[in-house]
Amino acid sequence: MNLFKSVLCAGTATILMTASVYAQSCGGDFSAWRAQMVEQAQSEGVNGAGLEALKNARIDQSILQKDRAQGVFTLDFIEFSRRLISQNRIDNGRKNLNKYASIFERARQEYGVAPEIITSFWAFETDYGAIQGDDLTVNAVTTLAHDCRRPELFRPQLIALAKLIDQGIVPADVTGAWAGEIGQIQVLPADYLTKGRDGDGDGRVELKTSAPDAIMTAANFLSKLGWQANQPWLQEVSVPDEMEWYDAGLHKRLPVSEWKARGVNAREGSLPENLEASLVLPMGRKGPAFLAYPNFTILLEWNQSLTYVLTAAYFGNRLGGAEIYNAGSNHDGLSADQVKSLQSKLSAAGYDVGKIDGIIGAGTRAAVREIQQKNGLPADAWPTEILFNYL
Repeated sequence: MNLFKSVLCAGTATILMTASVYAQSCGGDFSAWRAQMVEQAQSEGVNGAGLEALKNARIDQSILQKDRAQGVFTLDFIEFSRRLISQNRIDNGRKNLNKYASIFERARQEYGVAPEIITSFWAFETDYGAIQGDDLTVNAVTTLAHDCRRPELFRPQLIALAKLIDQGIVPADVTGAWAGEIGQIQVLPADYLTKGRDGDGDGRVELKTSAPDAIMTAANFLSKLGWQANQPWLQEVSVPDEMEWYDAGLHKRLPVSEWKARGVNAREGSLPENLEASLVLPMGRKGPAFLAYPNFTILLEWNQSLTYVLTAAYFGNRLGGAEIYNAGSNHDGLSADQVKSLQSKLSAAGYDVGKIDGIIGAGTRAAVREIQQKNGLPADAWPTEILFNYL
């Protein structure tokens, strides 16, 4: 599934700093803008095929349409996870874990990353390499770099892509996801350039065609983000009927022993009391409940959508044999249009909810939590009909 990675990893900081000194404008005359990008690429050592690819790049209006229409993120956790997780996907994941067992073990030894979590993102990004996207990458990245919504993210990616082409790592006509990601694990060009690893020993990094290369690159990527070896990432728990709900959420991390003292218990196995964790209630206190450990926050640098990352992390657990989560009951959630209306009301009240988009993101959850706390409602950050009608 080709979903946009909204945060650059730390390894691309140098590229971002380089980008900050040029091409601060966006939009405008495309030919003049493209000439500026060609000049910048040349100043960074790009020649030959890389420059030629930039000179021939075009705006693709379909990319902008896809960028503006990411409606999948308005789904709640239960609906989203049920769409993405199927028995067939689980079965294929376990087959791939066996097929590439030696590569996964090497990735674990070198980078400390669990095979199940790599396989999880491999599954969700491209269905194990089967669906990698067919958008011409140079046009996709050019379009998003020229567009005014996120130029600071995509302009460095365009230079990195030119370098990949110039160095013969990818061809000029390489295709991928609409947001510029390439290969079986869908990495942006700068990450391909700096994090790519040769897993099959052929002397090349071919993320579109080589599963071993993709596996080792994913492990290196997560390691560079700070993944902690031999540590959990997510664990399903049960919660009591009453507790201090305000502390639930990624904004608060407590010792697991403290969560246990408050009545939080593992649904399977036991809790690692020597760690800290956040209590995540994606659909409020009556829905699924998880303890998210420090490695979970690393996964959020792969993709910033809590729903997507929570689903991927949980799918990693399923690949390892975990039970289907307890969905709970009486979630009383809002429709996407109601969430937009709620966001408008919260914004008018002075809360920073970000874009009015119908997505229950971090800003919306934080605002809901504060409103609930101030008005004597259970502050679990889940917007309900009761809160909506109250506002």
